[in-house]
Amino acid sequence: MCVATALPPSLAADPAGAAPAPCPASVPYRSGTAGYHTFRIPAALQVPGGALLAFAEGRRDSAADDGNIDLVLRRSFDGGCTWQPLQVVADAGADTVGNPVPVVDPRSGDVVLLSCRTLGGATERQVRSGAVPAYVRRVFLQRSTDGGASWSPQRDITDEVKPGDWRWYATGPGHGVALRHGHRRGRLLAPANHSSAVTGKGGAHALYSDDGGLSWRIGYRSGVPDEALALSETTLAELPGGRIYVNARAHDAASGGNRAAAYSGDGGLTLSSAFRPQPQLTGPVVQASVVQSGTAGTGPLLYSGPADPAGRRRMRVWASRDGGASWRPLWTVSDAPAGYSDLVRFRPGGGTGGAARTGLLYETGARTYSDTITFVPLPLPLPLPLPLPLPLPGPAPAPAP
Repeated sequence: MCVATALPPSLAADPAGAAPAPCPASVPYRSGTAGYHTFRIPAALQVPGGALLAFAEGRRDSAADDGNIDLVLRRSFDGGCTWQPLQVVADAGADTVGNPVPVVDPRSGDVVLLSCRTLGGATERQVRSGAVPAYVRRVFLQRSTDGGASWSPQRDITDEVKPGDWRWYATGPGHGVALRHGHRRGRLLAPANHSSAVTGKGGAHALYSDDGGLSWRIGYRSGVPDEALALSETTLAELPGGRIYVNARAHDAASGGNRAAAYSGDGGLTLSSAFRPQPQLTGPVVQASVVQSGTAGTGPLLYSGPADPAGRRRMRVWASRDGGASWRPLWTVSDAPAGYSDLVRFRPGGGTGGAARTGLLYETGARTYSDTITFVPLPLPLPLPLPLPLPLPGPAPAPAP
């Protein structure tokens, strides 16, 4: 068990005295059930006044990233204690559907969902290498006007958001954000990544919408200095002052670790700094998640990801009180195998009750990280006295079925 220095009060993600989470960890997805070989790629959000939504890829025939994959959803009305039956949000037959990025439009209350599809049984390697035409990797949009109970058909928006010199394309995976500050208030922002047909390198970019998710455009794009980092899956958060913090999976450990970060000062349209390695966020090459916690987004910035540099295990949450400039470990969730994750702000009493807290939807299992997708509330607030060092909270309790 790691030991962390006691955190100052400003690192408590929720107001002092907030009620504890009403239930322990739960398992919305268990591989080998509901007709699916494997569930992977979690994404989460809570509809204001409504359900907590847990999205995933339902992989029909194997654990592989390609093949017959559906986009699925389970909803919880009690803050993640129990889950409604599985819903299929998008099924494209034998094609691959995945990379969910949900976000709530604050004006309409609708849930807007971005995702990707690979046509004709093509694999990611084939798309990246140019063995198949780049157009087989597509971007789609859906909408729910009833809190996730039903969904519009997928609408292809590839021509709006994918330039002709990009091959691979992936939204998220993980939640998007609705901006809170200034004249950009209400803008929807989604993290994404791509590969260049010219250089072959991976890069990060954002999608934004200023009309409630009806149409989307490309925002910031990582530039030439960033391409040495070989960026892929990204996650982002709006900081209390309105800047956007972007954290990306990096595939060049020689550059200083497996994570890199940048900032946007104009609501996600451009980057105000190049991506730089974040060596304090130790772990393997894997997707991760960030969320701005606290009441109205005024708490610490949180990051989740596996912490073992040797492999996908030991899920951990880190905290930053300086907008991602520095990080310290906050909570080791479990020492078990662990993979992709998504942090989410939610209300334990359901959409209308209880103080807001932070939860974690993540891949984990006793044997492999793809055994289950588990939901666990973070044990916050942390009433840590100063200046004594205290151990991190212990592993989460065993999840309920």
